Amino acid sequence: MSHPRFDSRAAPFEAAMRRVGMPDTAIAAFRLHLERYLEGETGMLGRSDIEPVSRVPDADQLLGRTAADSMRATVVIKLNGGLGTSMGLERAKSLIEVRPGVTFLDLLARQVLALRRRSQRPIPLLLMNSFRTDADTTEALAKYPELGKTGLPLGFLQHRVPKVLIDENAPAEWPADPELAWCPPGHGDLYTALATSGVLQRLLDAGYEIAFVSNSDNLGAVLDPALLDFMTRSEADFMMEVADRTPADRKGGHLCRLSSGRLALRESAQCPPDEVGEFQDIHRHRYFNTNNIWFRLSALHDLLERYGGALPLHTIVNQKRLDPRDPSSPRVVQLETAMGAAISLFDRAVAARVPRSRFSPVKNTNDLLGVRSDAFELTADGQVVLAPQRETPPTIDLDSRFYRLIEDFEARFPAGPPSLIRCTDLKVRGDVTFGAAVAAEGEVTVVGPDGPTRIPDGAVLRSEHRA
Repeated sequence: MSHPRFDSRAAPFEAAMRRVGMPDTAIAAFRLHLERYLEGETGMLGRSDIEPVSRVPDADQLLGRTAADSMRATVVIKLNGGLGTSMGLERAKSLIEVRPGVTFLDLLARQVLALRRRSQRPIPLLLMNSFRTDADTTEALAKYPELGKTGLPLGFLQHRVPKVLIDENAPAEWPADPELAWCPPGHGDLYTALATSGVLQRLLDAGYEIAFVSNSDNLGAVLDPALLDFMTRSEADFMMEVADRTPADRKGGHLCRLSSGRLALRESAQCPPDEVGEFQDIHRHRYFNTNNIWFRLSALHDLLERYGGALPLHTIVNQKRLDPRDPSSPRVVQLETAMGAAISLFDRAVAARVPRSRFSPVKNTNDLLGVRSDAFELTADGQVVLAPQRETPPTIDLDSRFYRLIEDFEARFPAGPPSLIRCTDLKVRGDVTFGAAVAAEGEVTVVGPDGPTRIPDGAVLRSEHRA
């Protein structure tokens, strides 16, 4: 039972959530994370609590011989709650164009429709939207009426929780835009939102057994029959796709094993300060979570029953400004959870090593320039893949002063991206606008003058280029 002092601190948060119609289960889940935050719980996992995972099954060696019944009983779920605030967006990030006239949502629709044609099975597409992305997403998908012919909704809403004012430990308020006082509680809310929306029970009633879940901005996350086959044959309740850590992944979370023998994820915030070196040792801790996961719907149902409707996932404390576009707005924390953390809760959980090509997220305008360029190709079934001439994507580093926000980025590539098919590294410093049919080859650094400048049409950039 909570201490009365905590009850008084939680009361205004609970009242705010009830005013916007959040169910009791969602309120109880938020209360758990609020209590942890206010009481200073860290959820640390030190070397005495975990063991490294030295080997997991390799997806490249799995055979995709999935029975038709498994495909028929599978649902594709995409996490679609993000606004892309890091790029200055105020609408669903999945509405960004990956290619001219083709958004992330268009790709998702094309991929699922192609899967249906190949398998001759009505594989559903479900999007977990946030209160900020639901309306735009619904409108954008209206041009694909065939997606809705499964008898299931195309989406469901994740919950919303109050941002917490750091200085007052009180619910945030922002009269200029009241919605900014709220945030989604991270993609770990997937499990509770599936249940409280009624979608989990509808899937079970319709005979669906397995869910494949991934981020809507991960261009590499397409349902793979070989992985579905492994999930089916292993009789696992939960499977996480992991990839080899590289030096670029040193600071991110990694797969580990608890002393109980269960697999787990350890995030950087869970590492004791004196063990950071071991945490960042990519040879000791070899695998990171791609955030592509698979789980049995019946196992999730049973797990939610066991925990009263909300899984006790690790609390992530995410510090922000209340208005992401206003650095003078109050400091807040967003209390979030990650869906991959559930791997330690399922009784039969496994991990599978996948190629890094299944982890191809577009997190910023550097990534966006790459996938828009000729270093990638768009296939007929809605997949964006590396051009056959390439083994790895180009490394891109654009000057954040001029390219971070999507509108600034678009203005500096008015004729489209430069050719990067022969480029290994592209670095741009300064306010540089690119003309039409520009090509970069090899390792290229573009350095602009103090003011705005333009690279002429048809220019070929090699080595260091002074614009």
